Amino acid sequence: MPAPVFLQDSPEAAAPRVDLPGADLLRALAVAAVIYSHISFYVIDDLGSSWWLIDLVYGVVIEPAELNQHLSFVGVAAFMMLTGALVTRSAIRDRPGKFLSNRFSRLLPAFWVAIAVAILLVRLGVNGMFSGQEGITDVQALLSFFFGGFFLKPEVAVLGVTWTLAVQFLFYLACVVARPVLRMRPVVMPLAGAALCSLVLLYNVYAPSPYTVPMLSKIAATLPTIFLGQIMYLAWAKRAPARWLIVAVLAQIHVILVATQFRVYWAGEHYLWTITVVAAAVVVLGRYDGPPTRWAWIRWVSTRSYVIYLAHTLVLYRVVENAAPHTGMTVAVVLFLIATAAVSEVGYRWVEMPGVRVVAAWRAGRARVASKNELVRRHSRTRVRKIHADRP
Repeated sequence: MPAPVFLQDSPEAAAPRVDLPGADLLRALAVAAVIYSHISFYVIDDLGSSWWLIDLVYGVVIEPAELNQHLSFVGVAAFMMLTGALVTRSAIRDRPGKFLSNRFSRLLPAFWVAIAVAILLVRLGVNGMFSGQEGITDVQALLSFFFGGFFLKPEVAVLGVTWTLAVQFLFYLACVVARPVLRMRPVVMPLAGAALCSLVLLYNVYAPSPYTVPMLSKIAATLPTIFLGQIMYLAWAKRAPARWLIVAVLAQIHVILVATQFRVYWAGEHYLWTITVVAAAVVVLGRYDGPPTRWAWIRWVSTRSYVIYLAHTLVLYRVVENAAPHTGMTVAVVLFLIATAAVSEVGYRWVEMPGVRVVAAWRAGRARVASKNELVRRHSRTRVRKIHADRP
């Protein structure tokens, strides 16, 4: 049997562009699923109440499709798959410094501001912690700016949704480490990633409790969704043999089954099916280029999806708690959505985009300095050659 044919060591050959006109639509749907999940968790689990929209979604979507209760993990899985599908090309083509600065300049400023606001709200007594503690110490607060609170035992989470960023950042770093592999044999990365995730899950199951790190299991159980997105890109770009892509998909399924068996997931046992449905939606809608992909409100939600994701739980509980007894749940949720939209617009315009511009300006300045230095070096070499040529 002939050996599999992989990629040449050329960024142009290794990373062709794959257009995903449906990405904005997918982001908007993912935002809706995440917000719905947290509303549903809060109303049912915390308030012990009900709401007509939750009953409708359960009867029309969750039960017929056999998805997780509260649409748990639907939005997160969609965001993660988009990350894998959209970032892999940049990881192959861009140098590590440029790749990481692009990612971090977009994510870190808003993340740090959201963490600072969350800490302030906890210390003012407006919001509570997301991990059961009464408050947060200075050391725990400092660690939270670098995801350190998630790795403590017991976990300390001042803003619970940011655990997914730890997964994404780890994937970005893995892409930098694996860049030579991504350029030559890209399908090896999701295969090796699945093997490593399985080992992490098994370690946390069988190691003595004092030596386990529960957050690592959560990361290992979530990374397969990013690798599935990466596999989608490799398939669309025709950058690996089909049989190896199938093996890579089966490897991710194995990790998901192991995580389900050892109860790493937190909202039921339908995770493999839920992830399968989300993957099918990403495959179908990712290449879709119909009118909904160009609607203004879809574009608005998509471009602000990251800040919405960070801000919505900071707003949700206090708005609904204070408004619902006077207005009813429906009006309270509408007020929550309006407040979240306003906060997200401010965060997008005054935090997220300025951070991107600052890093872009810094990189442009470095490029100008490098270009000037190169011109000086060329001029010096020319003068040296001329001096040598003029010697008798």
